[in-house]
Amino acid sequence: MRAPVNPDFWKDKRVLLTGHTGFKGSWLAIWLQSMGARVHGFALAPPTSPALYQVARVEEGMVSHIGDIRSYDALLAAMADCRPDLIIHMAAQPLVRHGYAAPVDTFATNVMGTVHLLEAARHVGSAKAILNVTTDKCYENREWLWGYREEEPLGGYDPYSSSKACSELVTAAYRRSFLHEAGIAVATARAGNVIGGGDWASDRLVPDVLRALERNESVLVRNPDALRPWQHVLEPLTGYLMLAEGLYSDGAAFAEAWNFGPADEDTRPVRRIVHRLTEVWGGGTGWHHDGADHPHEAAHLKLDSSKARTRLGWAPAWNLDTALAHTVRWHRAWLDGADMRSVCLQQIQAHTQAFHAPHERPG
Repeated sequence: MRAPVNPDFWKDKRVLLTGHTGFKGSWLAIWLQSMGARVHGFALAPPTSPALYQVARVEEGMVSHIGDIRSYDALLAAMADCRPDLIIHMAAQPLVRHGYAAPVDTFATNVMGTVHLLEAARHVGSAKAILNVTTDKCYENREWLWGYREEEPLGGYDPYSSSKACSELVTAAYRRSFLHEAGIAVATARAGNVIGGGDWASDRLVPDVLRALERNESVLVRNPDALRPWQHVLEPLTGYLMLAEGLYSDGAAFAEAWNFGPADEDTRPVRRIVHRLTEVWGGGTGWHHDGADHPHEAAHLKLDSSKARTRLGWAPAWNLDTALAHTVRWHRAWLDGADMRSVCLQQIQAHTQAFHAPHERPG
């Protein structure tokens, strides 16, 4: 049975990956490089220190353009240099809480950044396929216990969520107004809360827990009962690559919005993640509730990924416990001074092998 992602398809393809210095972008850049793609990246400098981009030597084997997606001219120059066959757009301001602190920058990056990307692609004209990665938070959240489907209304209570809904609308407008006629297929991808090794962002649960466990401190938890669709970062990345292959080969059939979320049983409350991480780590002093006032965040969020399962043949390969185990294993390897590029490649291989045996646990 063939692998979910076809390495032969990606060999020698020119790929422009925006956001390649971030957490998800670094994982994807390593994977694309391993398949022989000619990867050009465009992004700000790594957002944290340490950063996966640095510890896994992501810059090896690619062309890295450090620039701001808010600058149309800089992005256009990088795209003209690459002349990509495919574009995967992941550059974003990705944090809900930072969106409250910096709403203007959040909208400028997530909305006008998308405009700049699509406008530059229209003028360079080399790409056959564009994938814009948005978020599960682009939906108008009704605090439903069931999953949102791709045709549900877009919305967004906070600046981050709203900006990503706007990015979806911008993409649809460019698709209808310009890109379809130009023979450029464009789709959007909406994924859940991703976890995995190499995420050092602030105000994200798993990095916060791992930092506390390293220091043997109690974990401070804002919303212990909030439900989120947790999944390992390699789950949506598999979906993005499968979708991009379809877009490139048969654009009209795939040029729309797609959800990539975990199985229903892996939409779990925050407290469950904290307990399980502490168990897998093998120590820690537990957690306590942060009762201070905080900006609004959704209490319930779940995706319905039936379309991706049915039409792409995509499904999560690892359940939540497996994802958490691999995350802790990666982090401990980093603490032990391992070659983290090799660890990433090993986990990519293990995930690919598990794709046709879903919910396999790591050995």
